Amino acid sequence: MKILILASLAVALHAQPANGPAAFASRCSGCHGADGNGGEHAPSVFPAMFAKNDGEITAIIKDGILAKGMPAFKQLTDGEVSVLVAQMRTMQQARRGRRGFAPVKQTVRLTNGKQLEGFAINRTSRELQLRDAEQRIHLLRQSGEQYREVTSEADWPSMHGQLSGNRYAPLKQIDTTNVNRMAVKWVYPVPGSGRLQGTPQVADGVMYVTNTNTVIALDAGSGAKLWEYSKPATQGLIGNARSPGNNRSVSVAGDRVFMQTDNAHLVALNRHTGAVLWDTEMADYKQNYNATGSLLAVENLVVAGTAGGEEGVRGFLAAYDQQTGKEVWRKWTVPARGEPGSETWDGIDLEHGGAPTWLTGSYDPSTKTVYWPTGNAGPDFNGDNRKGDNLYACSILALDVMTGKMKWYFQATPHDEWDWDAVAPLVLVDTEWRGQPRKLLLQANRNGFLYVLDRITGKMLMASPMVKKLTWAKEIAPDGRPVMNPNQVPTAEGALICPAVEGAANFFSTSFNPATNLFYVNTLERCAVYTKRTTPAWQGGRGYQGGGGRRDPDDKPQKIVRAFNIETGKVVWELPQQGAGDSWAGTLSTAGGLVIFGDDGGALSAADATTGRKLWSFPFTENLHTSPMTYMFDGKQRVGMVNGSVVYVFGVD
Repeated sequence: MKILILASLAVALHAQPANGPAAFASRCSGCHGADGNGGEHAPSVFPAMFAKNDGEITAIIKDGILAKGMPAFKQLTDGEVSVLVAQMRTMQQARRGRRGFAPVKQTVRLTNGKQLEGFAINRTSRELQLRDAEQRIHLLRQSGEQYREVTSEADWPSMHGQLSGNRYAPLKQIDTTNVNRMAVKWVYPVPGSGRLQGTPQVADGVMYVTNTNTVIALDAGSGAKLWEYSKPATQGLIGNARSPGNNRSVSVAGDRVFMQTDNAHLVALNRHTGAVLWDTEMADYKQNYNATGSLLAVENLVVAGTAGGEEGVRGFLAAYDQQTGKEVWRKWTVPARGEPGSETWDGIDLEHGGAPTWLTGSYDPSTKTVYWPTGNAGPDFNGDNRKGDNLYACSILALDVMTGKMKWYFQATPHDEWDWDAVAPLVLVDTEWRGQPRKLLLQANRNGFLYVLDRITGKMLMASPMVKKLTWAKEIAPDGRPVMNPNQVPTAEGALICPAVEGAANFFSTSFNPATNLFYVNTLERCAVYTKRTTPAWQGGRGYQGGGGRRDPDDKPQKIVRAFNIETGKVVWELPQQGAGDSWAGTLSTAGGLVIFGDDGGALSAADATTGRKLWSFPFTENLHTSPMTYMFDGKQRVGMVNGSVVYVFGVD
């Protein structure tokens, strides 16, 4: 049926009516209805127009929304599109005065005695979402003949909720005594999506959910849709960003939502309407750059990185002005030839050394320091043409947020040949450590070791194994360098090495609870057979890998949530899971004494943060690839998580 619809639309393009009504009738009415209010094959055009300017509507007409069945009308001239947009605006103005058409302008009385006027975005017998003359959204709940305005009291405005990177929430309405009553409060299926990997963000009662090149704004109390920004996937892209759903987060600051598109653009949206405020190219996707949502809005900047470590990019981290999108500074993670650090790249691969910055970093406002993890050296699995440590791949960088100047770095895996990005969350903790107060940085590294660093100086305070299947290194020396075991690098024939390519941990969240003083990590016990091969010369539009890691048929993988004592590195408790070791979900800890995590058996689960005793679980039908978050809305704590293409929100009331 969709093929027939698209074909009929293509035929309609050959007709070129001279006036607006005829243009709309011939090109749009077949799907959207003669009056634009929706037809058999497509919804009303007007709700989307309400929050978009003429340029954005023009882009939709020309580019289409292929994921939703709307084709691109690239054959139309600029003049023809202008006529069509003008006609749609005329129809929009005409319908605003008619009763029964949305958005409806109305005045409501609030329980505080005030009146509120605006256009209805959504309305049911229980709630109303209203946009006022200043384009701000008001979330209302029915209370007799009046309405009560509601919002969130505890937000989640970035990937890990806190700029510290610690997925810990000081919320305790849901605790060890009532978590067994936690149930689904609402769900929202994200249309046209693949398997999503993002964490929802919440600010002032609005939840922002991401898909590739898409942000959807929802009422965080009910899941009612408020607006959507979307643009087509980039054609000809290579890398992880080309996979549907592979966008992990936005970042919210002020009246703006910042997101990355698959082709390494940074976009600022009005967070009340979804309108584009600016669009900045971070890097040329034709040079194999892409982006999956690594950004952090701090001070007056958006700090962001890109992906492309398997495609031979030269990694960098950059900061952009929140108001204009102009680049303020850029820090390359692979030095140019002749620069300090380039001596650690002996060979031709310096030009395409990788070290991408694809996971969100952390920020310490007291020292104005941004901490960012970097990815693998390239090409993966074969370091023959890049002898040396390969700075600053597989490292943690501490940068001055206003200038990008490096304060210190710590490289966890020198001369990476295992694809062990250091891109696991960087958790900033202020606590007593071995008898004295310290400003710490914690990381559960992909290479199998748990690191505790002094985040002011970068000095390594402790490194301890966090999994049992760990063969590549005997230990980490006091200077932070691994003490290698023999025969633990990829070979042409294949070498069995632990941990596997996926790592003992990965991008999914970790959390530290200041009440228990424990660090919670969803670890993976798995090994792999690592092979290397000759790498062809780098080329745009092609991958740049020198081997790979395949599963060992005799190895039984297992996911285990472990609670670590950060002073000793010892496991205080652990919770083994049943499953194939394929889940990618992290941990969330709360002041309610809980650790909430994605179980490898396909469930969202909760355990006692002190003892590890499992207290609750909710089974899903798909493998987990996201991490849980929590927020307060209208006085009620909620726990949110995306599974597959569906947003689930839980509560105990």
